[in-house]
Amino acid sequence: MSRRTRREAPAAPCTVTVCRGCCCGTETKHPGVDHLGQFGRLKEGVGEAGRVRAVPCLDVCAHSNVVVVNPSSEGRRAGGRPVWLGWVVQDDMVEEIVDWVRAGGPGIAEPPGTLDLQEFAVSRRVRESLEG
Repeated sequence: MSRRTRREAPAAPCTVTVCRGCCCGTETKHPGVDHLGQFGRLKEGVGEAGRVRAVPCLDVCAHSNVVVVNPSSEGRRAGGRPVWLGWVVQDDMVEEIVDWVRAGGPGIAEPPGTLDLQEFAVSRRVRESLEG
């Protein structure tokens, strides 16, 4: 009888999800914010430490601009869960997200600076829509 060896799933990096729906990322709701520039700085800053993606509306418009930092596979094993950040409109917030992801993200490193003040909870329905 042969034994099957369990293959380990490849390590997944942190994923930074940036809402770009009806309110987030719009000049109308956030005049003077360089939304495209913020997204570019996130992508460039995170680099190989994770991946950055833009998605349509996450349905939490009251917290616009929304960014979700999902843990890496290592971070998940350490107990990390997705962290929802609202009101990400300042460049220093973008830099703190970059620093956090480069340090390991949720489950590995504590969020720097004032990001803990930006964190908010979402309903299960909203969470599941992002995961599904």
